[in-house]
Amino acid sequence: MIIKPRTIHFFSTIITILLVASSCTTSDTSGLFGKKSPHEQYADKIAKAGLSETALGRKWLTAATQSLVKPVSINLPYSETGYFAQEEPKAVGIIFQARRGEKLTISLSKKPARGFSIYVDLGRPANTANEKPEFLLAMDSTSSKMEYEVDKEGSYILRLQPELLQAGEYTLSISTGPTLAFPITPKVKSTIASFWGAGRDAGARKHEGIDIFAPQGTPLVAAVDGVVTRVQENVLGGKVIFLRPHNKDYTLYYAHLDKQIAQPGQTVSTGDTIGLVGNTGNARTTDPHLHFGIYTYHGAIDPLPFVNRVSKTPESITASLGNLNKWVRNNRRVNLSTEPGSNGQGVITLDANTPLKVEAATAGWYKVSLPRGDIGFVADNIVSPAVAPIKKVVLKNQQPLLDQPGDMAARKTILLPGEPVNILATYKNFYLVQHQKQVGWIPKNFLL
Repeated sequence: MIIKPRTIHFFSTIITILLVASSCTTSDTSGLFGKKSPHEQYADKIAKAGLSETALGRKWLTAATQSLVKPVSINLPYSETGYFAQEEPKAVGIIFQARRGEKLTISLSKKPARGFSIYVDLGRPANTANEKPEFLLAMDSTSSKMEYEVDKEGSYILRLQPELLQAGEYTLSISTGPTLAFPITPKVKSTIASFWGAGRDAGARKHEGIDIFAPQGTPLVAAVDGVVTRVQENVLGGKVIFLRPHNKDYTLYYAHLDKQIAQPGQTVSTGDTIGLVGNTGNARTTDPHLHFGIYTYHGAIDPLPFVNRVSKTPESITASLGNLNKWVRNNRRVNLSTEPGSNGQGVITLDANTPLKVEAATAGWYKVSLPRGDIGFVADNIVSPAVAPIKKVVLKNQQPLLDQPGDMAARKTILLPGEPVNILATYKNFYLVQHQKQVGWIPKNFLL
């Protein structure tokens, strides 16, 4: 169903009145994991205003759920620019892997900047079909950025959804960086040359940390605010220091020191010098370096994500934004990919001239949806706008112009015999066509 601008304005006014009225009543602000997120509170208003019984309200609530059930897979860092249309309630769901110790920086910009509210939620996906996702963080409606320190390695899910009957462009960006400062003073050049899991003692054990090489006597600094719990010597590490960060469930381990400066029980701030680089312990025959480790109650974990100085920012978007929220068609037979980039797996093979609705652009790729709702990625250089006709025909019989490619689709108008139509794309048993200024669908058998 296509909603006309005048009708949209009428519905928007009614919805605003109903939501304002519902917000004046007492509401339960306690969610499953504490205070309800702004998205949950808005969903409650929709229900209390009776809008969940309307077609638009049901579509909004269904889109919110489906975005979490069937999110699109991406790799970090990531950025996309997309468009939300007024007439079709939608939500964006993306799922990605994050490593413990990373800090996620999630940014959102909008056009227009005012009067266009988008709810942004971060969480962990449900483990089973009967469970709900675990929501972790929501972006405040007045903010354009939120940060999250990953405390559990695994899958994370992000949802974006605007309020009802709001339209506009958005740009989402997710970058990653370290949660801790680098443990060697930045004034001296240092290099990580041995990583987590490398073989030791002819394969008898594995490296439980990273080795950072620097000149003898280079200052070692506290990577975080905390308390020095132990200053001692052992066979493997030589002169070592243990530092427990405030309000964390892990301990930092500094080994092979030439000199220990910090004292047991001392409170230190990020950047304070606590020792000097050396090669004590079993590093006597190697160049001076710091063995840096992190230990939890369950053992050692990879410290690199915690201190990696290489922040990962998304690739620039080069795909044309002029195709957002428009129909395009692929110029040749191609696979619809599960994720952008060459590593994506093909899930559906698209015949040439398949109609694709551009939902968003990321790097040199488009996130597109098929008429029946499947979502995936195609390279921007294999599609073109579905504007110029691939074929022109004149109708021999009366034919309804449908709003979707299906036998149960709603009728937009009636096309009369003798009227010309432009065929723009083809999908299953239907053609996407244009008649004058209207675009819709007609069955392929209309030519028989």
